[in-house]
Amino acid sequence: MAKQDPYAALRIKEFNIFLLVRFLLVFGWSMQFIVIEWQVYSITKDPLSLGIIGLMEIIPAFSMALFAGHIVDQKEKRNLLAICTAAFSLISLGLFFLTSEAITGHWSTNATLYTIYGLVFFGGFLRSFFGPTIFSLVALLVPKKIYHNAATWSSSTWKTATVSGTLFGGFFISWIGVDKTLCLVFILVILSLIFLFQIKKKPILNKNIGEPILKSLKVGVKFVFQNKAILGALSLDMIAVLFGGTVAILSVFAQDILKVGPEGFGILNASISLGSIVTMLLTTYIPINQNTGKKMLISVFIFGVSMIAFGLSSIFWVSVFALFVSGAADGISMVIRQTILQLKTPDDMRGRVSSVNSMFVGSSNELGAFESGLAAKLIGPVAAVVFGGTMTLITVVTTGIVSPTIRNLDLTADIEESEKDV
Repeated sequence: MAKQDPYAALRIKEFNIFLLVRFLLVFGWSMQFIVIEWQVYSITKDPLSLGIIGLMEIIPAFSMALFAGHIVDQKEKRNLLAICTAAFSLISLGLFFLTSEAITGHWSTNATLYTIYGLVFFGGFLRSFFGPTIFSLVALLVPKKIYHNAATWSSSTWKTATVSGTLFGGFFISWIGVDKTLCLVFILVILSLIFLFQIKKKPILNKNIGEPILKSLKVGVKFVFQNKAILGALSLDMIAVLFGGTVAILSVFAQDILKVGPEGFGILNASISLGSIVTMLLTTYIPINQNTGKKMLISVFIFGVSMIAFGLSSIFWVSVFALFVSGAADGISMVIRQTILQLKTPDDMRGRVSSVNSMFVGSSNELGAFESGLAAKLIGPVAAVVFGGTMTLITVVTTGIVSPTIRNLDLTADIEESEKDV
């Protein structure tokens, strides 16, 4: 196998533009997420309200996922992403006006809260299209032989934007206020839309344009469930995220347990993504093709242990370190999962396969947020986090024992085969 070029994908101009667009979008989305969580908890002082935010997003994201995948496989990807981005800008603009002094002085608390939930619901609808569109567009920007490299850089950009957005989101709440932070998000989204049009329209590779929707969805779901490597990776990550996530109740820890204010809240959020960035960048130099399954199992196990450590910690910097380790472990798992999807998914099914991925993993983030908020309400935030980490460990051990496909997964042959394609 030829020597790996860690910067192969970055040598393609349109891919660099795509990374800039993705960074601006995710940076803005991450800041918006932080602001929404901070504002909602400040209004209600109820951890369950944070879980409801996740529930409001998962309902449309999950229910629309398969339909969105069908649409993505039928449509031109650049323009479809532009439509989603323009619609997202309307959410940011709406949240800005909602939190401005002109509105907050005249609206009741409940009216403000329910309108925020409504905008989050609309965001969940859009998210069902964002994921499959971005996943499909990446494969049209780079040759197949560097899919695994492009997947690493794309995921690293996403995580870099997440860490920056969450960190600055906390600071901006303190520096310029909630409403002006949301105005900044709107500006970033508009900038991403402008840069997006520097990418040329791409061909539609699906040969079955106009295929009946039910038949199209059946083909996509059947492919995922028959591919044991894809199904196993998605299932493992879904359960780990569902029970092991703490992001939804970090504001509870920041305000009530660690007592570190909005700046500390931003640091806690950012530490997770910072850990992911470090390991993702390392994977551009250190291939994950050999013993892929074992590496994924170990990384998710470390993730679960770090979650338990965070839940038990009452010292701010110990908590930050525990979250950093969890992000580092999650980064490895994410790169592996994205590489599996890119290498094993046919070009004409990328939208549908990515949609199933969003149903497994993406939606489990929001469902996990609801689970965390509900558990924190019933048994307290510390016990909720420790319980989630413990369930993650049980899941990893069980998967390693009962699934030889995942345990023995190795991508060496797949990557070598892709490097033969011109």
